[in-house]
Amino acid sequence: MMSTTNVVLVVDDSIDSIHMLNDVLEDAKFTVLVALEGTQALTITKNIRPDIILLDAVMPNMDGFETCKRLKQNPQLADVPIIFMTGLSDTEHVVMGLGAGGVDYITKPINPEELIARMRVHLANARISQSARAALDTAGQNLLTLNAQGQLLWATPQVYELLNAAGVLDASTLLSNSINNQLRDWLSHKPEAGRQLTLAGLNQAMNVEMLNLIDGKEYLLRLSHCHEPARDTLALKQQFSVTGREADVLLWIANGKTNREIGQILEMSPRTVNKHLEQIFKKLGVENRTSAAAIAIKCMSKA
Repeated sequence: MMSTTNVVLVVDDSIDSIHMLNDVLEDAKFTVLVALEGTQALTITKNIRPDIILLDAVMPNMDGFETCKRLKQNPQLADVPIIFMTGLSDTEHVVMGLGAGGVDYITKPINPEELIARMRVHLANARISQSARAALDTAGQNLLTLNAQGQLLWATPQVYELLNAAGVLDASTLLSNSINNQLRDWLSHKPEAGRQLTLAGLNQAMNVEMLNLIDGKEYLLRLSHCHEPARDTLALKQQFSVTGREADVLLWIANGKTNREIGQILEMSPRTVNKHLEQIFKKLGVENRTSAAAIAIKCMSKA
């Protein structure tokens, strides 16, 4: 039996469908909210976060596909599963529904038992996703996710603090057009993991780093303050009594670069980079690059 804490938003322009679904869902112990069109759904979700959404694909004015896209622009709905309902079952509409952000597709006339079973599965998956995000929130990681259009889907509280301080968020936690455009253009070039973008036009200089592409549609990124290389190199030299070249290598180790990448940046061979690393490890009293990076990052954060 479903918990009474589960809230479902039904978006359908058919009164008959709404009556039928309301009876089925209330019997399954859901709290039911109703919207007769896409605009009403957008208004409701500004103030209330449902646990799951049932969305009619074919509606006047704003169809279900556009409604879904607009709903998913709200970061608070990132983990809320949306199931499409329609009498259309051809491949084109299935693809459109999933591409718009839906997680499933059920055809009319709706089989009540099948609907509830599908909802149970997607609610369970959503809880797992929400738990993972909550763990990241608690861990204090500066992580965020974007869609291919550069729109913010989710971020840890630490990221929201940084973005607010930089003046790039409006009241609804959406990125400004300037930042959104920079991110969209960068993502269109399909950056590899580890690649970074320095965001322009901020009150505070910041980088975003590509970490992973999730399910082919959601980009996981890390946000961080930009460091001034000259200042950071000087801080590392003074703190650890390393040479200038060793400080340069240590700086890029702290930025997650491989020996090959450091060699390209500093115009030296990976073998030379490795020799510098051996001296760095001795001077820092560590045994591996992970420990060296952690110590360097701590030093630079104080610089």
